[in-house]
Amino acid sequence: MFDESLLDDPDGLSRADLHGLLRGAAGSGARVRTAARDAAEAGIGGLRPDGRPRALIVAGPGPAAGSTVDLLSALAGGSCPVALVRPAGVAPAPGALRWTLPGWTGPLDLLVVVSPDGTEPGLALLIEQAYRRGCSVVSVSPAGSPLAEATAQARGLSVPLTTTPYEATMAEEAPPGEESVLPSGPGTLWSLITPLLSLSDRIGLLSAPPSALESLADRLDTIAERCGPAIATYGNPAKTLAAELADALPLIWTEGELAAAAGRRFATVLAALAGRPALSAELPEALTAHGTLLAGAFAGGADPEDFFRDRVEEPEALHARVFLLRERAPDVTSPAPAARELALQNDTPVSELEPEEGSTPLETAAQLLAITDFAAVYLALASAP
Repeated sequence: MFDESLLDDPDGLSRADLHGLLRGAAGSGARVRTAARDAAEAGIGGLRPDGRPRALIVAGPGPAAGSTVDLLSALAGGSCPVALVRPAGVAPAPGALRWTLPGWTGPLDLLVVVSPDGTEPGLALLIEQAYRRGCSVVSVSPAGSPLAEATAQARGLSVPLTTTPYEATMAEEAPPGEESVLPSGPGTLWSLITPLLSLSDRIGLLSAPPSALESLADRLDTIAERCGPAIATYGNPAKTLAAELADALPLIWTEGELAAAAGRRFATVLAALAGRPALSAELPEALTAHGTLLAGAFAGGADPEDFFRDRVEEPEALHARVFLLRERAPDVTSPAPAARELALQNDTPVSELEPEEGSTPLETAAQLLAITDFAAVYLALASAP
């Protein structure tokens, strides 16, 4: 059950936050600055590329790799294909997954491997494949991890993953064999993608010079101030969104490539952190893909349950709520007004989020991702048993 009163109880939120999720979300700006510095010290700034690679291939465990590819593709704007390699099965090595490069991969391509822990043995084998094909390799993983060592053996560039002292302490105190939620928590995405932004700027894939990364970090700091636990719900966009989505089935309708990446990421963290189902789709296709949900048992005005049900002892049924996620204000060609009208005609409430006017693409990504990450954390903490 969602305890909305907890949202305006900073001490209660702190006690409920056993895994430091709020701390991780609030420290995203600091992560970007540290990760940019670590990437420069690792040698990304000194690269002398022959030109833009034919394709950028990204591999890594869990949803972080998918979010990284989504963001890089949106920011690159089609200037270079960005492909995600997923595990294709189980490898012979104990505990390893089987990863295979696309058949066309060769010396003109760049393989980037991202891993929050750097222990997946199948990724080391993937790096060996890339080395044999003459493909350049860059990895982002903890310093001294097996993945970092495999990258060095393949004469690739290994960038250390930026972590916080709090995360290191949590990892040390975790009971043996207990998996931590921190690798998939808020903030880790910025540790993974910031070095890739520096790399992409260096190879001409997109524009992300040091000044742009500093502006990105500043925007993340500003959002952390607006969305922090001490800010009351009525003035806190993340707490407001969490309260609106409580006991709802979020239909995340996005407009724009950056918004689409943020929407898919939001659906992922809602499931991973808050244990809440959510569906994401891009406009205008979302109107068809989710249209039936607005008129069926999940519709906002639907009440398919028995009137005499014990409504105190049993949880209420989920009802759809549309969340419009845009990367810019709607214009005359925007499908957003039609989407809003369709939802309201079906008695389905609508929440909306768009970045500040005049934001750069990186700042837009920061605002969409950070606010939704904070919202997922608040929803998780206020729904904890």
